[in-house]
Amino acid sequence: MATIVGVDESSEINEIPNEIALMQNYPNPFNPETTIQYKLNKESNVTLKVYDILGRELITLIDEFKSAGNHKINFNAHSFASGIYFYQLQTDSKQIMKKMILLK
Repeated sequence: MATIVGVDESSEINEIPNEIALMQNYPNPFNPETTIQYKLNKESNVTLKVYDILGRELITLIDEFKSAGNHKINFNAHSFASGIYFYQLQTDSKQIMKKMILLK
């Protein structure tokens, strides 16, 4: 299993969103860093995981209780090979998955 270094997390709480949302990572395609943003309309247990094209879990970026608001995390995939990956946000009430492309 790959080890990811340089995962930083910060929270920007301005106003409470109306729904739970997972944004497209930016930039996409990326090399090797990208930012993933998500919104929570209420406090929730949150997991954010990265999977390969075969559906194998590669890394858990977040696995903790989060407050309502806007959140973002910087993901550094320097030890991953070029390819298509998926990232999945799971909360107490919703599960969302998006695709990202790593080009080296």
